[in-house]
Amino acid sequence: MGQPLEHESGEGRDPAGATQPDLPPGQRLQRGWPVTHYGPVPKFRPERWEFRVFGATADGGKHCWTHEEFTALPHTTVVADLHCVTKFSMLGAEWGGIPASTLLDLAPPADDVTHVMVWAEYGFSSNLRLSDFAGEQVLFATHKDGELLTAEHGFPLRLIVPHLYAWKGPKWVRGVEYMTADRRGFWEERGYHNIGDPWQEQRYSYQELPGDGPGL
Repeated sequence: MGQPLEHESGEGRDPAGATQPDLPPGQRLQRGWPVTHYGPVPKFRPERWEFRVFGATADGGKHCWTHEEFTALPHTTVVADLHCVTKFSMLGAEWGGIPASTLLDLAPPADDVTHVMVWAEYGFSSNLRLSDFAGEQVLFATHKDGELLTAEHGFPLRLIVPHLYAWKGPKWVRGVEYMTADRRGFWEERGYHNIGDPWQEQRYSYQELPGDGPGL
């Protein structure tokens, strides 16, 4: 099964259809946060929940946290936008959670790691360049605007990568794999751009240039 990809809703668009100066090309302003699922919402069982960092770690081992341990890690907040590839953008949300940089400090990657694969429920995956994953606004969100995420929006944990399209930040995250070579994730194998920069409108794999990703 795949993981939900949030889709555009007609509600809350700029009624005048005006271009928003803070929006990437082709995007429309969304007021509110629409939800569309590809597959069911997973049932959260805290006693079974585990977050793993594995693959090419610096010490060669696997690092694991229970839900209680992971959510006890130092939290921060960032104010950042969310741009969905289906053309809606939600601006200025406050996200609370654990910075990706904290994870990189606690479970460092090996020196030759270039990419990560973020794993979520149902075997969903999304690949990122290590430099993107290490961005200062990237975090594993538990809250939005001071409130816990709802199950439909990714509770207990979703990755927020504000400078890339939202599919690069999966809902219901369960782990991170360090990789020494790039490998396409779920949507990247199904025709979405391997990098996903909204400001360059990198929506689909046919737009890729040499070096943007491994072959399909």
